[in-house]
Amino acid sequence: MIISPAEPDDLPRLLAFREEAAAWLATLGTDQWRRPYPADRLLAAVRRGTVFMVRDGEVSAATITVAPDPGNGLWTAAEASEPAMYVSKLTVARSHAGQGLGGRLLDWAGDRAYRASAKWLRLDAWTTNHRLQDYYLGQGFRHVRTVLEGEALYGGPRVSGWLAQREARPGDVRPSAGGDLER
Repeated sequence: MIISPAEPDDLPRLLAFREEAAAWLATLGTDQWRRPYPADRLLAAVRRGTVFMVRDGEVSAATITVAPDPGNGLWTAAEASEPAMYVSKLTVARSHAGQGLGGRLLDWAGDRAYRASAKWLRLDAWTTNHRLQDYYLGQGFRHVRTVLEGEALYGGPRVSGWLAQREARPGDVRPSAGGDLER
């Protein structure tokens, strides 16, 4: 598998990832990602170079966004001043689910954060998706706190306010010179 920065042409596939994930999550009884993600915001993140695609041959297998700023009003000013990288929109295609790809991507992001001299790899997860929260705890993240709807530092509704972090660390998953996601 190869990981590379997403391109503007990947936007339809990125939006399809989210729709596929929302449909699957609905079968699990959660409303996570039911609202369509604004395409213009996603395109802006692609252009900033923070969105990555994992390709398995010609098939798009997963996506992850790794950014140097929290950008969402959930982390305090003191926390935001600590060197950290923030993971969001981690999505694995159902065709590649159950193969440990999500964990490998988190390790890749942790290595990326470590190489950028960040202390933390952070994320926020859907407040009511306890299976997802348990998954992140199983990946070595520690729950920091939960920000409930209306409590975000900059106002507005929050449904993705379960905050977690783990120390950034060198990983054994890195892209090779050719971009292959290796272990």
